[in-house]
Amino acid sequence: MKAIIIKILAATVLLFSASSVFAADAPGRTECIAPAKPGGGFDLTCKLVQVSLLDTKEISKPMRVTFMPGGVGAVAYNAIVAQRPAETGTIVAFSGGSLLNLSQGKFGRYNVNDVRWLASVGTDYGMIAVRADSPHSTLNDLMNAFKDDPTSIVFGAGASIGSQDWMKTALLAKEVGVDPHKMRYVAFEGGGEPVTALLGNHIQAISGDLSEMMPYLSGDKIRVLAVYSDKRLEGDLANIPTAKEQGYDLVWPIIRGFYMGPKVSDEAYQWWVDTFNKLQQTDAFKEQRDIRGLFEFNMTGKELDSYVKKQVEQYYEQAKAFGLAK
Repeated sequence: MKAIIIKILAATVLLFSASSVFAADAPGRTECIAPAKPGGGFDLTCKLVQVSLLDTKEISKPMRVTFMPGGVGAVAYNAIVAQRPAETGTIVAFSGGSLLNLSQGKFGRYNVNDVRWLASVGTDYGMIAVRADSPHSTLNDLMNAFKDDPTSIVFGAGASIGSQDWMKTALLAKEVGVDPHKMRYVAFEGGGEPVTALLGNHIQAISGDLSEMMPYLSGDKIRVLAVYSDKRLEGDLANIPTAKEQGYDLVWPIIRGFYMGPKVSDEAYQWWVDTFNKLQQTDAFKEQRDIRGLFEFNMTGKELDSYVKKQVEQYYEQAKAFGLAK
């Protein structure tokens, strides 16, 4: 009898071990949802991981990138929570802008607790840019013209009123004594459309993220007037002045990362956490992150979950100060 019990226990251990190995396997099909049209920050966030996962052989088949625009993340958030909550191979890109919208209740009946926050892939910084042939060659030039005649400057961004792009512009307006609610602001869907509008001279300035401007920095069409970092960035970006050094008290870092559906199993979620922990340390990932103008900011799992929830609370207080949240 004792021998039989030992055999049963041994078989049980083997069964659980086999299950654990199976649960830790990579998903057969992977997908990254970018909650906007192609060309913006969500797009680059997905492409960063798409390339890195394949380069490091963490997955054997290319990750699919799909676009789900609407409400600067709201449509994708609702779809994942309500319709696709248990997809083990699906991750969704988010940014600081997503968290700001969550803080204002813009994602409908769902809140920050309704998904599984997975991993960050870096941090970006806000910026403001004009056409290269603009008469405003510095941030002070632009804001002086705006102060003299607020109707003369049309700001454009890939997000609605109350978004982080609007908030960054509103903070600049407050710095020069203009009521933010009176500025001319055009909301587009995604980071690519404002660039097209700027180049077409339909708007005078873009409020966005520095990573979205990376493809244009080596050309002669767009000039970044200021980056919202605490100090000048390094390397090829060192020639871009900060808003702070030009006399504007504005620092705005932007986290970029991913979340998953609320009913994804612990085993599948942990596979992704472990994979991102490994990925963040590889040269392939770091190279792709640098190419896309992101800076190191590595968090996963519970640490990221805590960070996100704290950030949403802080954004709520900022939004409340502008009358955008109750």
